[in-house]
Amino acid sequence: MELNRSEEGVGPRVVLVHGFTQTLRSWRQVADRLTADHRVVSVDLPGHGGSGELRGDLTTTAAALGTAGGRATYVGYSMGGRVVLRLALDRPDLVERMVLIGATAGIDSPSDRKARRVADERLASAIEQDGVPRFLVRWLSQPIFAGLSVNEEDRQARLTNSAPGLAASLRDSGTGTMDPPWWDELRRIRCPTRIVAGERDAKFTDLGRRMAGLIADADLVVVAGVGHAAQLEAPEAVAELVRDFMRYRSGEAPS
Repeated sequence: MELNRSEEGVGPRVVLVHGFTQTLRSWRQVADRLTADHRVVSVDLPGHGGSGELRGDLTTTAAALGTAGGRATYVGYSMGGRVVLRLALDRPDLVERMVLIGATAGIDSPSDRKARRVADERLASAIEQDGVPRFLVRWLSQPIFAGLSVNEEDRQARLTNSAPGLAASLRDSGTGTMDPPWWDELRRIRCPTRIVAGERDAKFTDLGRRMAGLIADADLVVVAGVGHAAQLEAPEAVAELVRDFMRYRSGEAPS
């Protein structure tokens, strides 16, 4: 499986991995702030953008991401964070560092995981029945995105996704598919890791704190005044925290 990707800039390699309903274009405001001194690779996940015809679960997608990105610093948001985390677990040789935004290592309770899969199946069916434009209105009206003002470029990028692609992505790579969850695996991770959460996203701030406590070399950064999609709500701040983290070297603490 070969993921669609774009590359620009010169310097240390950083790979940007989007979330559900987004595309590589959703990173535009962050990428523009990094390309002056970084080689920025942005990818489309299966079911999204230029990878819309591709299908794959988190493990298969992580392998394809490693092929597309090579050895680099990986930055993943939400679903993209899950893929990056799987890559770090399966191919630690490729992940020099990672930044996880609004991510999780899974749902602890078996019954809750099953409930999430059932809920995601309902959402997938709704996408297939209602189409992408109508579904996006529903998706972005969730409280978790209350602070997000979707600009026209991002909206148009999301509208390029197909209903079959998004539905398959939910079924293949939703949080409920992390069964069993990956919490017990986090102690294997040795690469420097930065966990990012929005101040207004209490759930993922708590999850981020838990993840940072289990990964040997990790910190948690809470971005003030934003919710779940920190990279869209505060792209300048997120670009700077990525740049700052990429300056990290052994024996030197990130600021």
